[in-house]
Amino acid sequence: MSAATTAAASALDRTPTRDQAVARALGRRRRTVDAVVRWLCVAATLVGLFFLFSLLLTLLWRGLSALDWTVLTREFQPTTYGDDTAPKGGLSHAIVGTLIHTSLATLLGTPIGLLVGTYLAEYARGSAFGNAVRFVSDVLLSAPSILIGLFIYQLVVLPMGGFSGWAGVFALAIIVIPVVVRTTEDMLQLIPNTLREAVIALGAPKWKMIVLVCYRAALSGIATGVLLAVARIAGETAPLLLTSFGNSVMSLDLGSAMASLPIAIYQQANSGFPDLIAIAWSGALLVTLGVLAINIAARVLLRKRR
Repeated sequence: MSAATTAAASALDRTPTRDQAVARALGRRRRTVDAVVRWLCVAATLVGLFFLFSLLLTLLWRGLSALDWTVLTREFQPTTYGDDTAPKGGLSHAIVGTLIHTSLATLLGTPIGLLVGTYLAEYARGSAFGNAVRFVSDVLLSAPSILIGLFIYQLVVLPMGGFSGWAGVFALAIIVIPVVVRTTEDMLQLIPNTLREAVIALGAPKWKMIVLVCYRAALSGIATGVLLAVARIAGETAPLLLTSFGNSVMSLDLGSAMASLPIAIYQQANSGFPDLIAIAWSGALLVTLGVLAINIAARVLLRKRR
């Protein structure tokens, strides 16, 4: 082969083929689309963070201005209407009511959700009835809370002849159940089957395997689900308006209307009086900080689990 022929062959090898050109064009297109999508995601994140921080800053600015020891320790004072010399009202009755509602609803809904989640994960895998229960739980998880309040209103409030703290507890407990069901089922399904088989091989009954082994392995995940459920019901307003209704004085009687922070915020924000609106901002700040603290605790537990 002559030198000219060899040089021509080398030049032909260096000439890009049609497939190579198409591949380069597709690569440039992918990089362009990837850059556009990445910047769109960054822009959407910045927009979301802007509104989130605007909300938090507004709560801190408006809430801290009226938040003091009096608001935390004094009950609602109707004499504050237009009277600057009267003692400023507070939210102690609403704080106590929220603690009672949340605590009792969690104590009532958590065992039911735990047992249902255990049944779905350990006894009803692949069964038609288990799938039906799971579907109903998912529907209840996404149902508007006002519907749950209306259901308890028809089931409890009307037969009892009036609003009550128990009706509010039942409504919030129904909201807790599907959250705990979903978390418990997911955490139990993460446990390796080999661990279950090893316990059964030692002669332990299935219930003891679940209680002593599975629950211990999934404890932090289940606790995370319970905390998330508490964070959700702590700020619910709609179901309480139809069940416990609210109260302007300190009341520990669950058989009558009972105050709560969300209802107090709703009522005082709509009062039209600047002093009560300022207290409503303080209540909103308290609810937000409480929910934020619970969510942070849940994330810490989940991180330890991972």
